[in-house]
This record gives sequence, C-alpha cells and structure tokens, in this order.
Amino acid sequence: MFDLVMRRFIRQGTLLIRFADGRQRRYGHGEPHAGMELVDIQTERDLLINPGLHFGECYMDGRLRPLGCLLYELMDLLILNVEGGGHVPANLMQRGRKLVRLWSQHNPAPRSRRNVAHHYDLNGRLYSLFLDRDRQYSCAYFPRGDETLEEAQEAKKRHIAAKLRLDRPGLEVLDIGSGWGGMALTLARDYGARVTGITLSTEQLEASRARAAAEGLADRVRFELVDYRLVRKRFDRIVSVGMFEHVGVGHYDTFFRQIDRCLQDDGIALVHSIGRREGPGATNAWLDKYIFPGGYSPALSETFAAIEKSGLWVTDCEILRLHYARTIAHWRRRFAANRDVIASLYDERFCRMFEVYLVGSELAFRRQGHLNFQIQLSRRIDAVPLTRDYMGDAERATGVSVPSTVDAD
Repeated sequence: MFDLVMRRFIRQGTLLIRFADGRQRRYGHGEPHAGMELVDIQTERDLLINPGLHFGECYMDGRLRPLGCLLYELMDLLILNVEGGGHVPANLMQRGRKLVRLWSQHNPAPRSRRNVAHHYDLNGRLYSLFLDRDRQYSCAYFPRGDETLEEAQEAKKRHIAAKLRLDRPGLEVLDIGSGWGGMALTLARDYGARVTGITLSTEQLEASRARAAAEGLADRVRFELVDYRLVRKRFDRIVSVGMFEHVGVGHYDTFFRQIDRCLQDDGIALVHSIGRREGPGATNAWLDKYIFPGGYSPALSETFAAIEKSGLWVTDCEILRLHYARTIAHWRRRFAANRDVIASLYDERFCRMFEVYLVGSELAFRRQGHLNFQIQLSRRIDAVPLTRDYMGDAERATGVSVPSTVDAD
C-alpha cells in the first residue's frame, strides 16, 4: 500500500527511499532529486496514514532522515508533490481537518492565553538567536530585495507607519499583539505617538516593559497583559502585526467589530497578517500540534467577509509576495549558525522541531500560495487621502528606499 501511494504521489522530481530492511526504491523521475531513510516499519505506516502530522514527528524522533540531501531539499520535493494532490490519505485527513476547524480554532480568552504561551513564552534567548535585533517576529519588507534582515524589518515598520499616517505627535495608538515591543517603541520614539501595547505572553510583556524603561519611553509606551476583546478605550490609530493569525475563524467578526468599537471616528487601523491565495482551508496538523495551536492563515475572502459585517471601510489592501519567504530564509540561516547554543537551551528534538517549522514555513510561501496582506481600515470614507501617494512620501521622508518595482526571489 505504501508503495502504491508513493507511486501515485511523486509526480515531479525523483524521490529515493531507503526502507528499514535496506531496500531502496526510486519514485518519479527528473529534477529535483531528494531522498529519505525510514528506520522502521512503523514510520512507513505513519507516513501512509497521516503524513501531514507524522512527517515532522518522525524527523523529530530520528525515525526519518534525509538521504543524500538537506531537509530543505527533501521537504521542497515533497511539498511540490503535495500540490499535485496525489497522496489520497493525506488529502482525506486535510479535508477532515477543514470540517472541524471551527472547533479546533475556537479561541476564548483562556484558551488564547494558553495557545500564546505555548509558542511565545519559550526561553527569551531563543528568539534573540535567530530574529533581528528588534525581535520582529513577522514578515519583513524588502523594497529593493537585497536588504539585510535588520534593514528589512526596519523598512517593514516604516511601511506600516506610513499607512497609519502618523502626521502629528501625540496620537493615541493601540498595538494589538505587541510582541517584544519593537513596533510600539518605534512609533513612540520616531513618530511621537503614545502607544498602548497589549499581549497575552508574559515573557513578551516583561521584555517589552524592560525595553521601554531602558529607552526612556515608559511615559509614552505602556504594555499590558490584556485580551483584545477586553479593551474599552478608543484610539486614533490601531495596528496589529502578526496577531490576526491567532484569532480563530469563529472570532473574525468579533475582531473587526472590536477594531470598529475602539477606533476614533477619524481613526486609521492597519492589520498585517499571513494569508492564503486559495480559499478557506485548514492548518497543517503538525503545525497546529507543535508550533501554533489554534493558529490559521486566513483566506482574503474570509477576512473581507468579516470586515463587511463590521461596517469599516477598507481603504487600502497590499499583498506582499515572497517577502516572508526571504524573511524566513534569514531566520533559518541564523538558527543553523546558533544551533549548538539552542540545543543547549533545549535539546536535539527541539532543534529538529524548529527546523521542520522554519523550512516548512518558508516553503509555504514559495510553493503553497501563502502570502502576507496589509489591510488599512477606517470608520470614515475620508479618513485617508484619495490616493496612495502619501504613503511613499512618508517613507521617503524617513530615508526608506521606495522603488517602483520589487524583484521577485
């Protein structure tokens, strides 16, 4: 059965498999080439029944090993063929996950806090070993394409600030999902805003407060451990970067109605999120179990349907293609360079888990139609100028290169 499924599955490239009994078999033909070694019969069964979950688990446990290639090359070949739809058991499992996604992404406040803690309350040193100095854990922005990670993350913050139109000091800003505080501190330091950052991560909260105090910005930036649904104050600007993916599909209406409720009549909001090119889907089982429980990359159709119910205006929408693939490529290289240190913080299994996560995430943006979107919102039709020229003008005023085209990776 395993042999039959693999013959139907590998339609692009060539996959060499070495089985537990020493047999080797090639599937497919042509480029690219990759290989894997399966150490026992249970690994074969696991990959046959539910590869979306068990591929990552088997690699973490050392029961599946790349053969004559890197993990990236192996996963690239497999993901190329996943898109062909030839693995029938995997297709059935994914369809089943889509049917139950409302339950799996039900995120009331207590569950949201647990989900956030699972990933973001890890040892704070871990993230400093592969993120940029500002610890921006979201898609960077590469206007030229050759920026360093630090430059691209700074460009991302400037790009978002330009869309927020921070045209006068003292504007009150709400940062939903404030991470390690980099965005909030930038808006206060460079634009004179007064920012309230909210998070559900105690690790990020402590780090953010310490940074604000160290930079002398504690009088203009405050960070709170608060669920976005509990905010009652109204703000001139609202920004949310990399948080909407954790809201849950059953809570989209609540999220955008809360933005409408918390935004001043002439206010502007900017939501930056991972999305998917195709229609509604489901989160990979392994990613949901080990990395982002309750997380999901929304389709634009789902997002806009919720915005329509909120009464907000969509005043701008930009799709960032391949920017996140480039971002994660930087993270992968830095993780690899610091792998020994990270293994000393955790263990070998954790390192393998994170390697699958980073490789799979990069390939999702290169091969599987994942993207980033930035949606600008307002309550009034005239809250922003009639054309987008003001965005480029604001970025140029801060010294950011704004070319007319962006090279594809």
